[in-house]
Amino acid sequence: MTTPPPPPPAEDSAELLPVATPARTRAALRALIRPDRGLALTGTGVLVAATAVGLLVQPLLGRIVDIVADGRPAGDLTLPVVLLVAVAAVQGVTTTIGLTRVARLGETVLARLREQFVERALDLPADRLERAGAGDLTARVTGDVARVAEAVRSALPEMARSVLAILLTLGALALLDVRFLLAALLAVPVQLLTARWYVRRALTLYADQRVANGAQQQQLLETIGGAVTVRGHRLERQHTERSAGRSRMSVELTMRSVNLVLGFYGRLHIAEYIGLAAVLIAGFWLVRDGAVSIGTATAAALYFHSLFGPVNAALVLLDDAQSAAAGLARLVGVTDLARPAETGAGQPEPAGGAEPAPVPQQRTGPHQQTGPRQRTAPGAVVAVDAVSHAYGPGRPVLHEVSLTLRPGEHVALVGTSGAGKSTLARIVAGVQQPTAGTVTAPAGAGEPSVVLVTQEVHVFTGSLAEDLRLAHPGATDAELRGALSTVHALDWAEALPDGLDTVVGEGGHRLDPARAQQLALARLVLADPALAVLDEATAEAGSAGARVLERSAQAALSGRTALIVAHRLTQAVAADRVVVLEAGRVVESGPHDELRDADGPYAALWRAWSGSRTAPHP
Repeated sequence: MTTPPPPPPAEDSAELLPVATPARTRAALRALIRPDRGLALTGTGVLVAATAVGLLVQPLLGRIVDIVADGRPAGDLTLPVVLLVAVAAVQGVTTTIGLTRVARLGETVLARLREQFVERALDLPADRLERAGAGDLTARVTGDVARVAEAVRSALPEMARSVLAILLTLGALALLDVRFLLAALLAVPVQLLTARWYVRRALTLYADQRVANGAQQQQLLETIGGAVTVRGHRLERQHTERSAGRSRMSVELTMRSVNLVLGFYGRLHIAEYIGLAAVLIAGFWLVRDGAVSIGTATAAALYFHSLFGPVNAALVLLDDAQSAAAGLARLVGVTDLARPAETGAGQPEPAGGAEPAPVPQQRTGPHQQTGPRQRTAPGAVVAVDAVSHAYGPGRPVLHEVSLTLRPGEHVALVGTSGAGKSTLARIVAGVQQPTAGTVTAPAGAGEPSVVLVTQEVHVFTGSLAEDLRLAHPGATDAELRGALSTVHALDWAEALPDGLDTVVGEGGHRLDPARAQQLALARLVLADPALAVLDEATAEAGSAGARVLERSAQAALSGRTALIVAHRLTQAVAADRVVVLEAGRVVESGPHDELRDADGPYAALWRAWSGSRTAPHP
C-alpha cells in the first residue's frame, strides 16, 4: 500500500499575507528614497562625472594608434600616455566617491524599510498573523529582507554605474560618427527582446519561489514545534512526506530559475556578436572611404567592446532586480496591510509613541486599530459598545458585547472555552480589531495606556535588568527592584548568579514559567498603564505556581483599572465584578457572591470548578 503524495503548498489552507502590486511597490520605493533626495542626486552626479572622464580612454588609445600608424616620433606618445594615467586616477577617485554615496543611500533606505516593516508587522491583528502562519512572516523577515539587502549592497551601485556608462558611451559613439552608433544599435533589439523574455518569466517565477519557501518554512516550524505530538501520534512519516513535498516544490522552482538564467545569458552573447561585427564592418567601410582614421575606428570598436561589461551587468542585474522586486513587494504588502491603522479615513491618530519593545504578549503601547475607537484621559472609564467580531465568514466569536470598566475597577471575564473571553480581552487591549462596534479606551500622554499580559510570556535574551527596561527604558535600578518587590520576585531575582545583571533568555539563565510571568508582571508595574489586561496570565504555572502568581498579579493591578480573563475562579472571587460570557454574549454580570447565589450560569461554573474547595473571601 502506497501513501498518496502530500498536496502542494498552493493548496494549503493558510491565508498568506498580501503582496503589493508593482505600481504600489514603486510608489513605496519612491517614498523610502524621498527623505534622501540630496544624497541620491549628489551620488548620481559624481558617478556621471566619473563615467564621462572614463570615456576619454578610447579616444586617447585611438590617438596612439594614429601616431603609430602615421610613423610619428615616439615623443608624440608622451601626452596621450600622461593623459591616460591622469584619466585613470581621476576616474578611480570619483568612482569611489560616487559608489560610496550610492551605497550609503542604499543602506539608509534598507534600514528605513526594515524599521518600517518591523514596526507595522507588530501592529498587525493577531488573528491575521495566525491565519497566515509563522512561516510566511518568517520568510519575509529573513529571505525577502536578505534579497533586498543583497540587491541594495551590490546590484544598486553596479546598476547605477552601468546605466550611466551605457548612455554616455552611446553618446560618445555618436560624436565619433553617427554611423558607428547606428551599427552598435543593431544589438539593441536582441537585448530588448531578451530582457522582455526574461522579465515576463522571472517576476512570476521568483514570486512563486518566495511563496514556496514560505510554505516550506511553515511546515518545518510546525513539524519541529510539534515534535512531541508528532511522535506521540506516530505521524513522523506523514510530516516527513509533507516536508519533502514542499522541499521538492522549492527545488523545482529553483531549477526553473537556473534554466531561465542560462537562456538569458545565451541570448546576450548573440547580441554582443551582432553589435561588434556591425561596428567592425562600419569601421572598415568608413576607413576605406577616408571618412574616419584608423584611430577613430579603433576608438569606436573599443567603445562598443567597453559596452559588453555595463550592458551585460545591467541585464544580468535584472536577475537580482526581479528577485529583489518580488521580495520588496512582499514586504510592502505587509506594511500596507497595517497602514489603515495609521491613515484610515476618519480615524484618530494614535496617541503617544510606538511600543517601547516588540512584545506581543505584553503590549505596552497605545491602541492602534482600524475599528471605530475613541480615547479618553488616563484613569477614565473603558467602554465597549456593541462590539462584534468574527474570524471569518460564518465564524462569529462575539455578538454585540457591551461592557464598562470604571476607574480602578477590576473586572473578571469568565466562561467556558470558546466563549470569546480572549478575543474580547485582545480587542480591549487594542491588539485585535473588532468587526463592528466601538471601544473607548484611555490614552497615555507619552506613557503606555494599555498593557496586555498573556500566559505566553517571552523572556528576551539579555540581562534581567535589560528585559525589565523594555517596558520603561529610563528606569533606575531602584525602580527595577521596586517593581520586582511589588510582584514578590525580588528575592529570587537578587539570588541569581549576577543578580539583575544575570543573562536570561535564549542561551542564558532559564526562568521557569512562574518566574517568567512574574517578570512580565514587573514590566507591567514599570509601564504603569491606565488599563491592564490579563489573559489567563497565571495558567501556565501549575496549581502551586498559580497561587503565587495570583498574589503577584493582584499586587501589580493594585490601584489601576484591570480586565482579567480568569483561568481560575479564585481570580473572579477577588474581582470587583464578574462578567460571564457564553457563545460570545454577556449573560451575567455582578459581584461574585451575588452571581454565585443566583443559581445562573456563573453558579454552575462555580460548582463545577470549586467542588469541595472552600471559596476564599474577597
